[in-house]
Amino acid sequence: MVWWHYLLLAGIGCIAGILNVLAGGGSLILMPIMVFLDIPGAVTNGTVRIAILGQNLTAIAGFKQKGFSDYRLSLTLALCALPGTVIGAFLGTKLTNAWFNKILAIVMLGVLVTMVLGNRKKKKPEPKVIDSSSDIADSENHSASETANDRIPVTGYLLMILAGFYGGFIQAGVGFILIAIIHNVMNIDLLRTNMHKVFIVAVYTVAAIGIFAWQGQIWWGTGLILMIGMSVGGWIGSNLAVKKGDAFIRTVLYIALVCMSIKLLFM
Repeated sequence: MVWWHYLLLAGIGCIAGILNVLAGGGSLILMPIMVFLDIPGAVTNGTVRIAILGQNLTAIAGFKQKGFSDYRLSLTLALCALPGTVIGAFLGTKLTNAWFNKILAIVMLGVLVTMVLGNRKKKKPEPKVIDSSSDIADSENHSASETANDRIPVTGYLLMILAGFYGGFIQAGVGFILIAIIHNVMNIDLLRTNMHKVFIVAVYTVAAIGIFAWQGQIWWGTGLILMIGMSVGGWIGSNLAVKKGDAFIRTVLYIALVCMSIKLLFM
């Protein structure tokens, strides 16, 4: 790799970080470019985890700065995902590019249909984001998280195991799955769904990095360059999520799902 390759990866990483926080699928922009730069598919799948970790850590900080955090519930969901992640990451070290494309396209189309049908059924007004003092935001977040905790079904926790498996296995597109589970099954609004999503991914990514590193499928220098770009994108994305609210996130999500699914199906 030459110097402009690293600049390209940092720039695309920033865009992918923004998309990952707002919707998901940012890795689908990044991974094909890494393969085009002659990085092996298995190494691409492992190396991108370094960037994913940095992106989600900065996104967590961004949400916290705006007064949105519920670490107790986020950590509970992340711990539920961990067993699946360990198994999925080990299998992911054996994944081929052809299977990656086809499986991911089918999953994303399924998530799109689920979310569209789910939103038509509910049509409940979701809380608007008030961009005011942090005290007001903290109070709103506390009461909303208590309500969310009270109504989360056991199914939601069980589905986290499958989400963890998929995240460890492929990672790219796991945001769509987590949004479907947290938003549709657990009935948490999209803003706080993204707040929980970035925390869950950050925690299980640590385990995934361990598995891929054990298999020798991480290029650390490339991963650190990607981390810089995606960390900047994660910070920007978390601030956009809070400022723009659910309607903006939903629009970005649908566009990302459709575009990425079409791309994968015809590759």
